[in-house]
Amino acid sequence: MNGHDQHDQHDQHDQHDGGRDAGQRDEPAAPRLDAAAFTTLRITEGEDRLHARLDRPEVRNAIDATMIDELHALCAHLEHTPKILILSGSPSTDSGADGADPEARPRRGVFASGADIAQLRDRRRQDALRGVNSTAFDRLAKLPMPVIAALDGHTLGGGAELAWAADFRLGTPALRVGQPETGLGIIPAAGALWRLRDLAGEALAKEILLAGRILDAEEALAHGLVSEIHPSQELLDAADALAGRIAAQDPLAVRISKQVFAMPREAHPQVDNLAQAILFESEAKVDRMQAFLDRREARQQDPEPNREQNREQTTSGETA
Repeated sequence: MNGHDQHDQHDQHDQHDGGRDAGQRDEPAAPRLDAAAFTTLRITEGEDRLHARLDRPEVRNAIDATMIDELHALCAHLEHTPKILILSGSPSTDSGADGADPEARPRRGVFASGADIAQLRDRRRQDALRGVNSTAFDRLAKLPMPVIAALDGHTLGGGAELAWAADFRLGTPALRVGQPETGLGIIPAAGALWRLRDLAGEALAKEILLAGRILDAEEALAHGLVSEIHPSQELLDAADALAGRIAAQDPLAVRISKQVFAMPREAHPQVDNLAQAILFESEAKVDRMQAFLDRREARQQDPEPNREQNREQTTSGETA
């Protein structure tokens, strides 16, 4: 190749790059969620939500290293493609239910009975310092969109800490939740020692953490550790209904609200003002407010046909 050819080739390269702004880089490829290869999570993904069901029923959904790896893969996907996450465990089975094996014994539901004790027994100092479970649960808590934990049956140890990392927790009458770690000679190091104080208050948190108290569903509801109780067969429908209410909001406003809510007190109100400034410039804010004004005008002009609609909007939180 002679120098003239080299010069032409450089010109062509410069022309090709000329349309790209200085410093611009290609967007990184979205992490590929190979859910079919998962062995501990069963994934169902929709347009605005993703359902991950813990699936190690033979060991009561004990959280092992494989499940932690799959939770990390799931988080990577949802960090790049934000969606509402619903977490659930193994549902209860009834031999009399439609499609059930009449010979099979009924099985109680279980969210997660804790960390896999067989693996936990063999972990040493370096494993603890790596924060195997705590890193995954903290990553899950910081996902862009809300996380809903649907809790049925035993939700203990690491399973409870996974639930504490969620934004919402729904339960069934069979729920049993607690932190039995000190009885095994360890501490709940994946979030319970600091999340429970905020969720339940210091007195109850110490009973759970230091005295091994296990709460039933009504106690968990009374202390705000779950927000709703539903029969086992209705639990996922309730979680989907909650996800639907979240999905009806503006996604960017939900994401920013979740981030600002997690900020320390010292960041407020400055961070609120900055966040609102971002949203004030969004197209969704203008479109949604204009749609609200249009609906209100229509109601004022012809209120009688819209009486039922007014009642529904008032129930959903929309006001004039």
